Amino acid sequence: MTEKQTDAWYYVVIQNPETPDEEFMGYEEKDTQTVFIPAFLSKDEATQCFLIMPKDIISKKYEVQAIIKEDLLSHAQKHGFQVFLLDDKGRVKEEIK
Repeated sequence: MTEKQTDAWYYVVIQNPETPDEEFMGYEEKDTQTVFIPAFLSKDEATQCFLIMPKDIISKKYEVQAIIKEDLLSHAQKHGFQVFLLDDKGRVKEEIK
């Protein structure tokens, strides 16, 4: 019997979901000029961290969504972003590769 491979899922914050302006919420680390997409292991962690993330709540809408790892990494690479796994306090756990 072979083991069934399961896809790795992460949670990300989407700006302006279901609109032509939909995009992943990304950040730039000013000291290193690293641009990255924050990702989380659970929707709950993403939601908790979102509360403390800098954002424009006046003109943008936000939604936490699940995404398959391969799709997340493909999108990030295409747009010049790295992907970091964060905890609910916004601390980086590791880079997702």
